[in-house]
Amino acid sequence: MKMQIKETELEKVWELRHEVMYPEKDTEYVKLADDENGIHLGFYINNKLVSVISLFTEEDSIQFRKFATLKDEQGKGYGTILLNEVIDYAERNDIKKIWCNSRIEKTGFYEKFGFIKTDKKYEKDGREFIIVEKISSVL
Repeated sequence: MKMQIKETELEKVWELRHEVMYPEKDTEYVKLADDENGIHLGFYINNKLVSVISLFTEEDSIQFRKFATLKDEQGKGYGTILLNEVIDYAERNDIKKIWCNSRIEKTGFYEKFGFIKTDKKYEKDGREFIIVEKISSVL
């Protein structure tokens, strides 16, 4: 089995986001206004895209967004490999903080990587979110 992480074209990223995150909406819904400014990483198995994550850097901080893995590929550790790559990328580039808007029910996943819940919460589309972050002292 050949595994690879590489930058991925936006069209492929949008397709996977749409299929996994918001299949009930139209494709435009999964596009971010600043997608053109992001780095979009894809996790491939035997040249098939199975997971994506989008990175947005601002000064010494990086936000990851729209982290998604195909339903039938979830629970196999692919998201873990991809998130570890993001953490490594941050270390290599002297990023001081990594953060994301996590769905409340997914915070346990991020805590395994040393992310800490903040007190910043909000609701969107009937889903509750909380910001989780990892500061350089624990990177």
